[in-house]
Amino acid sequence: MASGKKRKRQSEGGKRPVRHKRRWLKIIACVIGWFILLTAGWTLLYRWVNPPVTLLMLLRSAQGEGIEKTWVPLEEISPCLVQAAIASEDNRFCGHRGFDFSAIQRAVDYNKTHSRKLGASTISQQTAKNVFLWPGRSWVRKGFEMYQTLLIEGLWGKERIMEVYLNVIEMGPGIYGAEAASQHYFHCSARKLTPRQAALLTACYPNPRRWNPAHPTAYIRSKADAIQGLMPKMGRPRFDRESLQKARKRYLEQEEKRMAKNGGKRLKIH
Repeated sequence: MASGKKRKRQSEGGKRPVRHKRRWLKIIACVIGWFILLTAGWTLLYRWVNPPVTLLMLLRSAQGEGIEKTWVPLEEISPCLVQAAIASEDNRFCGHRGFDFSAIQRAVDYNKTHSRKLGASTISQQTAKNVFLWPGRSWVRKGFEMYQTLLIEGLWGKERIMEVYLNVIEMGPGIYGAEAASQHYFHCSARKLTPRQAALLTACYPNPRRWNPAHPTAYIRSKADAIQGLMPKMGRPRFDRESLQKARKRYLEQEEKRMAKNGGKRLKIH
């Protein structure tokens, strides 16, 4: 009798770890499910609702800076600025799905031999970071950025991504978005930006708190010259379905050629 009870206790003891493990798996699955549901819902909301503020704006404000911004729809922003942004930051924006593997490959190759590192973030990645995340360079933040990039690519589309990008990007101390920057630096609306003004604005993107497009240094002038030279090659920015399909086809053809050189690999690290 005692032996039977002992075996029963041993059997129940063996089941406890299994039940405990299942309980934790259910908790983890529930947390992941709610995370995906909430982030997808938040992202979908911003497809129609303009982000009122970003974490970077709040952090800068806590440091004593103001928040100067005026939201304008994409059709009220000069096509020159869209051209300049694509030429400067992401010239295959309309073709990729959030990540430009060719740019990543160039950055990997460049960074092997240079101390000053080259980035490869697309406009989509920068938008995801600016709207939903905090500034920083940790792998954790980068992981969230990749996830959020996939969400906005799938739920927003290219036109909305560009509109949000040009309305939230930091363009100077306390200055955010195309309209506020145009008014502050050139005393005109974003709609009336000239190609030169657009090139000067985007030339300052890497460090807008250091450089002033209205009073450019020789380096910024030289960079703006290069951007302005590329702008006509970008063509007039179009986000209709047919134009995006053509851009996607070109991107895939270019990727196939690059992967062939890499032995079929999307990225060649070594």
